[in-house]
Amino acid sequence: MRASWFCMLSLFSVLVFSVSRAVSDSSAEELFLDCLSNHADPSNPISTSIYTPNNSSFLHVLESYKRNKRFMTAETPKPLVIVAASHVSHIQAAVVCSKYHGLEMRIRSGGHDYEGLSYVSTVPFIILDMLNLRSIVIDEASETAWVEAGATLGELYYAIANKSKILAFPAGVCPTLGTGGHFSGGGYGNLMRKYGLSVDNIIDAEIINANGTVLNRESMGEDLFWAIRGGGGASFGVILQWRIKLVPVPETVTYFKVERTLEEGVTDIAYQWIQVADKLPEELFIRAQPRVGQIDDKKTVTVSFIGLFLGLAEDLIPVMNRSIPDLRLRLKDCKEMSWIETALAFAGFPEGTPLDVLLNRTTGVSYFKYKSDYVREPISKAGLEMIWKEMMELGTMLMQWNPYGKRMSEIPESAVPFPHRAGIIFKIQYIYFWKEDGKEARDTGMGMVRRMHDFMTPYVTKTPREAFLNYRDLDIGNTVNGNKDASVYGMKYFMGNFQRLVKAKSMADPDNFFKSEQSIPPHLPF
Repeated sequence: MRASWFCMLSLFSVLVFSVSRAVSDSSAEELFLDCLSNHADPSNPISTSIYTPNNSSFLHVLESYKRNKRFMTAETPKPLVIVAASHVSHIQAAVVCSKYHGLEMRIRSGGHDYEGLSYVSTVPFIILDMLNLRSIVIDEASETAWVEAGATLGELYYAIANKSKILAFPAGVCPTLGTGGHFSGGGYGNLMRKYGLSVDNIIDAEIINANGTVLNRESMGEDLFWAIRGGGGASFGVILQWRIKLVPVPETVTYFKVERTLEEGVTDIAYQWIQVADKLPEELFIRAQPRVGQIDDKKTVTVSFIGLFLGLAEDLIPVMNRSIPDLRLRLKDCKEMSWIETALAFAGFPEGTPLDVLLNRTTGVSYFKYKSDYVREPISKAGLEMIWKEMMELGTMLMQWNPYGKRMSEIPESAVPFPHRAGIIFKIQYIYFWKEDGKEARDTGMGMVRRMHDFMTPYVTKTPREAFLNYRDLDIGNTVNGNKDASVYGMKYFMGNFQRLVKAKSMADPDNFFKSEQSIPPHLPF
């Protein structure tokens, strides 16, 4: 039945997609709803999956998976309709009807897009919400799993842990991230120095294209399969599910988090970290996290060193003493635990928190602006001192420095669209939060993180200044005024892989139905 229904939808799309429609928002909504009713699979009614502004639950559904209060204001554009699909036919109908009626589609799995592109548009649009499609099927024998795009990382990790104590998956440390967007943008976490990114461990996928057809790896072809693993799936179709390869981990691993201040010699420690961050054993991941704090009413910089070691603490200490001796890591600083318990620790949960907290799909919301950078050349001690000074002038700046090297350096830049591989010492995430409402607070907050980003120019990559797609940043270019900026953000995110992504887009979606302010265009801009 599924296959025959897909064929009928594909035939319908061929017959109608050449027709152009221009209608008002209100009539567009009505016509779109009629289209959904007429083209959804009758055996899986779509009516209970539809939310319009007239529905009492509309705002709750809309706001539940927004993470950034910048996009929760009265002025933020709202969708005409939310389709919270609970069956594949609902997605197909939403695609076919959106395209027919000239509506833009935004696809949301976890709602963590930093610039809100999964749920905001400036033109008439609908939201396809994947939250109800979050099945996870683990095959322990083959060490693989099928994961639907609406599942969160927390749900995936919980499911893996329920099956095995010695299997894991390399992905992020935030449990509410949706796998649809996280994986398709690359997906990195604290196992990447051993196993690479999430996309380096994806072996199959199902995607729904602009004709409403479901494709797997074989039927989509290797060019499209390559593109959706790091090129942003929402530029090419609707990711339905991923088949992932699970990876082995020891039954007992070691976690630590220690903090040092300027007064405790953190400049020397951070300098040592920079010298070895990408050279440490592949079993060891240490994030350095500088932030501004206070000691006795005096500003200081505190750096948290947060580590995961795929082994026992007694084996970790000699490595740390040789590599970062000034940190003076001791056995009492280390906690031996299971891999799944480190998922809780990295997410900031207190020791002893029940594992089922990973199933919580909600998280706090705040105003924020993030940016990213990559570092290929070591930063000197003098440079670090200048960075600390600038941070303290800004006040509440936070950065995360994530180490690369080992497996990340072994995988070719062209293996998947994500190109930031050999030669990268660490990646920077700039983080700035604010609490106050209003334009003045927003302008101040945005200005702060932009100032820090500008200040870091001498210390990071150049021509292009590399950036990470999953740390979405519209400052580096957007398509609001056409595709002229596409090559700019395309080169920063994808470097030499951008042209191949454009070619894949031209084959998979030549009419550019799947688009956003930073999507892949179907042709190179002039």
